[in-house]
Amino acid sequence: MKSLIRSLPLLLLSLMPAFVVHASAPSTAEKSAIVTAIIAADDERLSATKAADRERLDAILSNELRYAHSSGVVDTKATFIDSLVSKKTVYQNFEYKDRTILPAGPGIALMSGRVLVKVRSGEKNLSHDLNYLSVWREENGKWRFLAWQSCRNPVPEPVPTAVK
Repeated sequence: MKSLIRSLPLLLLSLMPAFVVHASAPSTAEKSAIVTAIIAADDERLSATKAADRERLDAILSNELRYAHSSGVVDTKATFIDSLVSKKTVYQNFEYKDRTILPAGPGIALMSGRVLVKVRSGEKNLSHDLNYLSVWREENGKWRFLAWQSCRNPVPEPVPTAVK
């Protein structure tokens, strides 16, 4: 019994992080509000990207942006905006097949899913079927786009036809 009493403070200390994490978890209403805000911010990001609007992009992209394209090229905020404004890269269309948003902690939300992207890069028109993970961070009360990482889905192989 004495050993149990002596170990009780250690047990309580070990459980404290669980109570703190649980106490700071957002409510269902807060999660819903975060998801709604991220969708609105992401829609603005897509619109500003297609328009190559420097001011709007500057407002929605975090100063610490890390944008890792499916090609392996990584852009900062400055290089990403410059490639859009110079028309080196022109995003024509984004079609989400899946866009899932998960509040991951105070001021952080993860967005993941699948998107079909039409883009002109140099003289090439490209269509990409991408899986992606992006990170949104609340900065001074506003959700800003912090990071993007994507990979291309393989092109489905044609189904062989039966030979008669």
